[in-house]
Parts: sequence; C-alpha cells; structure tokens
Amino acid sequence: MELDVRGEMCPYPAMKAREALGKLPAGECLEVLTDHAPALSTVPWEGAKLNYRSTIEPAGRGTWRIRLEPAEGKLDQKQALAEISRRAAELSKG
Repeated sequence: MELDVRGEMCPYPAMKAREALGKLPAGECLEVLTDHAPALSTVPWEGAKLNYRSTIEPAGRGTWRIRLEPAEGKLDQKQALAEISRRAAELSKG
C-alpha cells in the first residue's frame, strides 16, 4: 500500500502512517512518500512502535520513500530509535 503525504507537515505524516498501518492486512508493507524532512524520523518511529522496520530512500529532489515492513520478532525499541535518528540525519543533509 502507498501513502502519499507530500505537502503535509508534522504531525500529519506520522499520524496518517499510523492510521494506515492499523488498517494494513497482516504481513503487508506500507510505503510513505514525503517531502517533509522531519517525517524521516517521526514516520519510522510510529512504525517501530507497532513493530515495523523501516528503510528510507530518496525519491527525487527533496522527496523520500519510507518503506515500513513487519519485523520478524520483536524490535528493540532503543536500537530502532538510534538507527532511525542516524538515517534521518544522514538523509536530511543531502
């Protein structure tokens, strides 16, 4: 499933991602398209709280695709937050 939140600012991308994850069939992934750099940390963190791993890739100039997929086993929340913060900082610079 794809969720396009381009043009929306926090907290809306994270809120809409959380809502979409709640409706997502078991085992499926959510891809969130955003142009709001703070969403690079807030959207993955909402996913991590629901046990979804995230990857973030550039999807054009100033636009990113956040892929949230179900984690195998229980996510370590502290480790997930550290990785999300590191990756968001790295991507928002470029």
